[in-house]
Amino acid sequence: MNITEKNQLNFNPQKKIPKWITVLGKICILSILTIGCILFLSKYNIADNMTIPLKEFSKNEYPENPADISSHYRQYADRRLTLVKKDETHFDFVLDPTNPHTAKISFKNIDVSLFVPKNPDWVKKNKNLETIALVDREWNRQQVSFKPESSNIEVSGGDGFEKNNLVSVDLANNCLNAGLWEVLLFVKEGEFKKLYYQGWFTFPKGHYKNIFENNNKVSYWENWYKLEHWQNPAGTPIDLPALRQFSSEKEVPAQFLADERFITSGEQNRKFKLVFGDNILTWKELQNSQAKFASFVPPGRYDVNKPWSNEFWRIANFEKAILRDVKSPGSNQILQELELIFKDKRTGEKNRYIVSGFNLDKIPQLAVSDYSKGLYMPMGIGIPPFFQSYEDLKQAPPFQSPYFSVLLDSQNKWINHHETAIDGVVMHRDRDNPELLHFYFLTYERHSLLGHYIITSR
Repeated sequence: MNITEKNQLNFNPQKKIPKWITVLGKICILSILTIGCILFLSKYNIADNMTIPLKEFSKNEYPENPADISSHYRQYADRRLTLVKKDETHFDFVLDPTNPHTAKISFKNIDVSLFVPKNPDWVKKNKNLETIALVDREWNRQQVSFKPESSNIEVSGGDGFEKNNLVSVDLANNCLNAGLWEVLLFVKEGEFKKLYYQGWFTFPKGHYKNIFENNNKVSYWENWYKLEHWQNPAGTPIDLPALRQFSSEKEVPAQFLADERFITSGEQNRKFKLVFGDNILTWKELQNSQAKFASFVPPGRYDVNKPWSNEFWRIANFEKAILRDVKSPGSNQILQELELIFKDKRTGEKNRYIVSGFNLDKIPQLAVSDYSKGLYMPMGIGIPPFFQSYEDLKQAPPFQSPYFSVLLDSQNKWINHHETAIDGVVMHRDRDNPELLHFYFLTYERHSLLGHYIITSR
């Protein structure tokens, strides 16, 4: 008798698994699921008064830091952070010292709802627009500055250096997963504002969840994954008429200054070192290159060891520009919209960049060298500027803004501009001729500009 025959004789299909084994297996599975749920939900445990871990990096630990660093950097370090809930949306952020020469600095009664995504009313109930608005809102930087003398800031103790020299106290919602924030403190050295303290922290997810639900009147669990983890909604159809209606449009003369050499100003002066590519001197060379960029990674820092690639072929061949007058549900005024049309270098398809909801007459007139002082905005729907004061944020909350910008294919489907390595736009009118509009793309993380276009707007 061979082995197979023996196994056949020994096998009894009627023999049942003992009941105790089945019950034990079910108990084990339930226990694992229960423990998993408890661990997951524990991330959302909160209190009205919480000590939050604060991460600080030395110069050696963060050599890529593109900030304009003060000579006093790390002289007032090793702080603790306490979060105090005042009401449903207002919190104190208290930076406590651990040594006698460092001051106690408090952000008082801050309306955190202005830092947490809130979709504009006109995108609600449109799932596609809601998704794009939330993804871009959380994945764009929002840095808000406070004047040291404002009622929201209190500085006490220490050796007097901070109390006498602080020029800006900032909170930033980093362009990463929900709740990855940082605090930045600046002093003036000569004619320049310089960073002397930077600390990273996670705003408690339980408080974030409650504020999000209060902002949007929906369950956080419907959106938690796209907020806490990068979700790629590429290919999502965009309902442009829901965002604005246009009353007129015209093709306008436009020129891409392909052979112009790079221009750098503002933060690009500091960040251009994080662009990696050889023998790239002009906009055309950059758009046709395989240039990479230092990635922005948790908790909110740049990493040259994780290069970010580009898909600049999507905008490599500029074709024309269209200017429209538009009416947005977010404004009673007639505003403007600019569309730039490109031929995709790989597919031959027409890709469209649309920036909408701005007042052309209020765009600053500047010299090209001062471009960074113009309209300087991220991409998305219902988004704030990259940088603004707390007073401006309160007066013009992002969810009330008619401004939006998107990169679309020929079928109005959303193109992932993060993977394209385009994060925003800069516009200003010509210093001498207000009918000329200067337009620039901002690359990934605003490391550099990506092209200079001149549009005749009248």
